[in-house]
Amino acid sequence: MNAEEKNILLHLRYDGSAYHGWQIQKNDCTVQETLERALSTVCGHQVKTVGCGRTDAGVHARHYCANFRTVSGIPADRLPFALNTLLPRDISVLEACEGEAEFNAILSCVRKEYIYRILNAPLRDPFLDRYSCFYPQRLDMERFAEAAAAFEGTHDFRAVRSVGTETKTTVRTVYHCRAEKTGDLITVSICANGFLYNMCRAMVGTMVYASYGKLNPEDIPELLEKGDRRLTGPTMPPQGLFMNHLWYSDFELCDSSSFSGRKSG
Repeated sequence: MNAEEKNILLHLRYDGSAYHGWQIQKNDCTVQETLERALSTVCGHQVKTVGCGRTDAGVHARHYCANFRTVSGIPADRLPFALNTLLPRDISVLEACEGEAEFNAILSCVRKEYIYRILNAPLRDPFLDRYSCFYPQRLDMERFAEAAAAFEGTHDFRAVRSVGTETKTTVRTVYHCRAEKTGDLITVSICANGFLYNMCRAMVGTMVYASYGKLNPEDIPELLEKGDRRLTGPTMPPQGLFMNHLWYSDFELCDSSSFSGRKSG
């Protein structure tokens, strides 16, 4: 790293409805492309970002971390103001700071939490349509929660992933998987050390199947052992999914904490 080059960390959030996911695609509009275009204008040179994860088309991020390297002299704390004047209204940079040279938004992340929201009601709510999955069939929350808990622990999760990006291993550790219902809104929170392609949405689809008896919650560990995607639940629609919480070794990104509270490395 050159002496004048800085590694800048960004804390942002976005509504993914209009985007084909985070990662740059050849012929589709993405969050990364949109952010890099604004960064390149502000910094005065071509900017390449590293994001903390690949969110799919239509998936949102309440908290997201990216980093990039720049020789620009603009103070990091001024970047959010400059960027937000150029970004569309569905992407907002909340904070920026200078990080350690070796920091990498995805490789330095030790765990992530996604939430998935289901509107379990007989009629649609237009104010939730872009931010939840409408599912009118009544779901048994006791079975739903039992199915969620069955995913906790270290397992091979190939039975709940879609064919996509290849990985060295399909083994992941799920630290918590919880489901609760408030009114007509079910919220599932899944925290793990990493996620496979469509893993969260397939896990929730399996919970839905379990909630109305298409499979039993106690069968889930055996289904994971078998590793057959055809035996588990469907991949749920993307609009109910949000990246929600990120943990790094010296800071975290969630509703109650930020870069401003990060410890020195």
